[in-house]
Amino acid sequence: MPDYVIEGEGITVRYGDFTAVDRIDIAVERGEIYGFLGPNGAGKTTTVRALTTMSRPTEGVIRIGGRAISEEPERARSMIGVVQQHIALDKDISVRENIICRALLHKIPKRDIGPRMEELCGAIGLVPYMEKTVSELSGGWKRKAAIVCALMHMPEILFLDEPTAGLDTQSRHMLWDMIRIMNRRGTTVFITTHYMDEAEALCDRVSIIGSGRIMDTGTPRELCARLGKYAVEYDGGGGIREYRFFDSREEARAFYDSVEGMNATIRGTHLEDVFLEETGRTNMRVCEEALRLRCPFSMTP
Repeated sequence: MPDYVIEGEGITVRYGDFTAVDRIDIAVERGEIYGFLGPNGAGKTTTVRALTTMSRPTEGVIRIGGRAISEEPERARSMIGVVQQHIALDKDISVRENIICRALLHKIPKRDIGPRMEELCGAIGLVPYMEKTVSELSGGWKRKAAIVCALMHMPEILFLDEPTAGLDTQSRHMLWDMIRIMNRRGTTVFITTHYMDEAEALCDRVSIIGSGRIMDTGTPRELCARLGKYAVEYDGGGGIREYRFFDSREEARAFYDSVEGMNATIRGTHLEDVFLEETGRTNMRVCEEALRLRCPFSMTP
C-alpha cells in the first residue's frame, strides 16, 4: 500500500459566497516530489495554507503523517517546513541571524543549531553569504536562505509555494538542484508552480488545479500520453495557433499532410499542452472575439 504522508479529502475553502477550493482530494507519497500546477488564482496558495495549518478549511479532512491536523496541529507543524511565495525573512539582519532566529522559534537546542546550520548551508553553497544581510542578496540566494530556515527543524515535508517566481534562469536551475538534493536526503517536497518546464524537470507526479478543482493527476509522462503522444501545431487563421493530438506518429503525420500549407509542425506532446487543454486554451477564440469587438478596425492596409 502507498505510504501517504499528505492526505486531503474533500478540502473546501470558501470566502463568503466565493469558493476558492472546491472539494479536492490530494494524496502525496512519502519521498516524492509532488507538483501542484495551476494558473494564477486557481487555488494553489489557498490549498497550501490549508495543508500547512496556516488557515482552516471550510470543509474536509487533512492528514499529515496519517493523523488529522485538526486534532494535532502542533504535531503537523513539527513535520513540515514552509517557504511561502513572498519570502518572510528579516531583510536588515544577516543570513546567519535569520537562520538562528528561525531555529530558536522551533525550540532547537542551541548546541544543535551551529552544526545543523553548517550542514545545510554547506550542502547548498550558502556559506559565503552567511554574514550578508538579506537585503544584499539576489532573489535566488534569498530563496535558498528561506529554504534553509524552513529545514532547520528537520521536517519530513517541505512545502514550496512558487519558489522560482520572478527568478532568472540561473537562479531557477540553482534552486532546482537544491530541491533535488533535499529530496534525495529523504524530504518529501510539495511544490506549487505555473511553470510547466519546472514541473517536468522536478516532479514525480503532478495535479492540475483550475478554478478551485483538481482537473487531472498523474506523472508528467502519463498526462501527456492521455492527451496524445504527438502534437500537430498549425495556423488556424487570424493569428490563432491550433493543436491536435495523436497516439501514434503515423496518425500525426497523416493529419500534418492535410494542413502542411498552414505553417504546421509535428512534435512530442509537452506538459504545457496538457495544462493549457485542461485550464483554458479554448478561451483563445473568446479573447479574439473580445479584441475584435473592442478594436473593430483593421491593422492591415
